[in-house]
Amino acid sequence: MKVVQPSGPQMSPPHVLHPGDVACGVRGERFETLLGSCVAVILTDPRRTVGAMCHIVHAAGAPAGRPGDTRHADVALAEMQRRLFAHGMRLELCEAYVFGGGNMFPGVYPQQPVGERNVHHVLDVLASEGVRVLRHDVGGTAYRRLRWTVGPDAPEITAVPV
Repeated sequence: MKVVQPSGPQMSPPHVLHPGDVACGVRGERFETLLGSCVAVILTDPRRTVGAMCHIVHAAGAPAGRPGDTRHADVALAEMQRRLFAHGMRLELCEAYVFGGGNMFPGVYPQQPVGERNVHHVLDVLASEGVRVLRHDVGGTAYRRLRWTVGPDAPEITAVPV
């Protein structure tokens, strides 16, 4: 039996982000994650040649003793900025997508859900840095599966029933 190798570029497996993960890649690299109350931020240059994604668990910065904990928004966003800078990108020239922030625990946090706090914090930080948000899909009570390939296409977001 003869084995035939497929021609053309091979699709590499996606970077699957778990809570607290940050990844950066170039055109053609794929990212995916599953979100509940967590928030994913995608930062990319307008030509879509470089992109970064993070999976944020908590709004604001890390607690004392955990300065590099990228589960926290400020630390994750700073790490994304550092990685993008290594590719020659400045944060203020990036565009963003923001997803997640669902109210997954309505009985536990009826006043201000964790997801809502995460979303507001991320959007405030991006606005203060002058980063334009191209699209966001936030809130609600469904989980979201997020897939994105660095390039011209918008991220794909799919609701996952509870």
